[in-house]
Amino acid sequence: MRGRAILSIGLALAVGAVLGMGLLCALILTQAGTALSGGVGPAMTELRHRFFASPMAAERGPGPVQGRAAMPPDGEGGRSVVRLSDAARARIGIETARRTRQPHAVEIQAYGTVIDLARVTDLTNSYAGAVAALQAAKARAEVSGSAARRAKSLSAGVVTAAQIELTEGTAITDRSAVAVAESQVRTLAATAQQEWGPVIGKAIVERSPVVTRLIERIDFLVQVTLPPGETMKGPPATAFAEVPPQSARVPLRYVSPATRTDQRIQGVSFFYTVAGDSGLLPGMSTLAFLASDRETTGLSIPESAVVHWQGGAWFYRVAGDDAFVRHPLGADAPISSDTYIVDDLGPEAEIVVTGPQAILSEELRGQIQAGGDTDDD
Repeated sequence: MRGRAILSIGLALAVGAVLGMGLLCALILTQAGTALSGGVGPAMTELRHRFFASPMAAERGPGPVQGRAAMPPDGEGGRSVVRLSDAARARIGIETARRTRQPHAVEIQAYGTVIDLARVTDLTNSYAGAVAALQAAKARAEVSGSAARRAKSLSAGVVTAAQIELTEGTAITDRSAVAVAESQVRTLAATAQQEWGPVIGKAIVERSPVVTRLIERIDFLVQVTLPPGETMKGPPATAFAEVPPQSARVPLRYVSPATRTDQRIQGVSFFYTVAGDSGLLPGMSTLAFLASDRETTGLSIPESAVVHWQGGAWFYRVAGDDAFVRHPLGADAPISSDTYIVDDLGPEAEIVVTGPQAILSEELRGQIQAGGDTDDD
């Protein structure tokens, strides 16, 4: 009986405790309880973070890399500002240059093909052979003609009529051979000019240094074709070609207008020569840039400042102390002296000319970290 009494007392105490907790919760929901909760809220938050923090949060480690701040969107198409300290810039090799708005001579982008010179070699050798054959025919005709004249001058008792006829027939045959050889020479000379134009055609006929350098592969011949509809007032004497894969520029030397166009492009074409050790080889295609008489005004952006991402071209401009913003480079931006010309940055701007790829990597890394923080929240 005493054990049952003790058990009853324990149950009563437990029920009382539960009722007390319910009253306490009701008190918190009242105005006084709300005030009390507000007073102890910071302390409870501190205790909750101290005792109930997840292991994942503890393992995240420190925040952004020192020298790179968070990157909120700026007003330029929602792109982010990348902030790099002086130490971070020096570590990744960032260099900038100030550009001012000024006029630039526009270059026309064209398309070049290094031509196989087997046909030039064949024509040169064929013409040389035809000339040699002509000289031999002339020599034979001279000998046979002299023999025919001598036979006629002798008396009838010395030379028979048959011998005279034979010598005359030989002379006629040799003169005909000379005519054939001369025709072959003229045909080859005309073919050379028809296929390669007056300059290279004449060089083939005369075997001048222009064609000799091509045959000996000291130089290569490049056919440069303008885009369809593009014209130029005069022959573009100054031109450059890009050598893949680094796109290094090499000079081209103007030869003459081309005698045919590139069937793939259907534009006006010109012949140029390029050094044989330039890196270009017969059969290769390349981009060419021809000087024109047109001008445009803007800021010059060098090739080293351009990065390619998501199908577009970009460069970085300085947007304040230690701040950089990615700026789009239009697909139709004019080109001048191996630089792009842009006219949407005002009278001047400071451009990142070395290390833009490193800034792009920092920008993308910051966006990934910002996205991860948002997901955790």
